[in-house]
Amino acid sequence: MRVFVVHAHPEPKSFNGAMTRQATEGLTAAGHEVAVSDLYAMGFNAVSDRRNFTTTHDPHYYRQESEESYAAAHDGFSSDIQAEMDKLFWCDALILQFPLWWFGVPAILKGWVDRVFASGGKIYGGGKWFDRGVLAGKRAMCSTTIGGQPPMYSAHGLSGPISTILFPINHGMLYFTGFTVVEPFIVHAPRRISCEDRAEYLARYRDRVLGLATAPTISYPKLDDYDEQFVLKSSQSTRNQLDLHSTVKTPRP
Repeated sequence: MRVFVVHAHPEPKSFNGAMTRQATEGLTAAGHEVAVSDLYAMGFNAVSDRRNFTTTHDPHYYRQESEESYAAAHDGFSSDIQAEMDKLFWCDALILQFPLWWFGVPAILKGWVDRVFASGGKIYGGGKWFDRGVLAGKRAMCSTTIGGQPPMYSAHGLSGPISTILFPINHGMLYFTGFTVVEPFIVHAPRRISCEDRAEYLARYRDRVLGLATAPTISYPKLDDYDEQFVLKSSQSTRNQLDLHSTVKTPRP
């Protein structure tokens, strides 16, 4: 198995850093291949603009999707973006390693997605999205640390369900580009847990990455499950029934 880890934490000695080292060491020892993009160590440019390209489609007005489509057709991506794309196509599984900041990924990781997940059929586009995506057949997983305790991220917790918070990443970034999305690996409040608990989390994480090929996944509807307006067909049937009932007038006694 070939695993690509995109690591987004500025401190190498952080628990995120320990998780990436554990994944890398465990996978390598088991005979797997690993590539790591440590975004902060690389000084990765998170700003998406004309510097993404060596080609220019329209010099007078910048439309990112148009420039991406043109670059995809003319081998026109900058070397730093092309290197990350090459890793995506090389890997069997992608791991996004990050701390949850402001209910999302750190800006540097969002910038990596903005720049690397290019349209024009390179990473998506031309009908290549979701279960028909360019990266279909590959797996992807979020591995994240969260400052709060688990009850805060439950259905009735202050922050709401963690599945809802991670939905824009799991569904909107990973599944959108074709990945089969593995259930996230979450460590709550690593600063507040004991050394023994940290060691246990790291051991569990090692087991998870070694079992990525068969780890539980999140089930999302396929494109064929939606109608032409991208509404679930089952939901449309239910909505039609509700509309029918709402138009039926009950006679007065």
